[in-house]
Amino acid sequence: MSLEARPRAFLLKPGHLERDAEGNILDARSSVTLILAPSKKIIVDTGLEDEADLIKKRLAELGLSPEEVDLVINTHDHADHCGNNRLFTRAQVLLGKGGRRLKEGEVVAPGVWIMETPGHTLDSISVVCESSRKIVVAGDALPLMGNYLKWVPPRLHVDRDLAMESMARIVEIADLVVPGHDSPFLVRERTRTADLH
Repeated sequence: MSLEARPRAFLLKPGHLERDAEGNILDARSSVTLILAPSKKIIVDTGLEDEADLIKKRLAELGLSPEEVDLVINTHDHADHCGNNRLFTRAQVLLGKGGRRLKEGEVVAPGVWIMETPGHTLDSISVVCESSRKIVVAGDALPLMGNYLKWVPPRLHVDRDLAMESMARIVEIADLVVPGHDSPFLVRERTRTADLH
């Protein structure tokens, strides 16, 4: 794939997770990622409903409106990852509420394909974007950089072994991970980055 034909990814907003002293979740907000592929404009996860204005503002800064998005891919069906699906009125929703399930290896656009990454939920997926570096938008299959650094599964999971296998697959192929509830990070360098290019 030529450099001009490669998809490009843009972080519309990083994820966030806040816990109390006992570890109970006080606030959970997913990352929202835009992938511009040669043939499609794709949003991966749409955040919480109260983040609609922020998402529209970030899209506008990139010269886009929600109506121009072709596909919405939800990494799984939790409200903090699909709360703004309704914003993208002309988009086909894949996975998530009202969407169809995506399969391992399914190509959704040139240079953009699906990894099944169960563990957090049984139907969790990640989206691989083969840009200038291999980016994996992991959702809650790898929710925090700390999960990678400490090598522990997501705290909320349905199957620990599956969760660990999925994390291993993600970091094996990724140069950069967009976690579900944290800022993006470079796998080998073990450092955060704001730049997805």
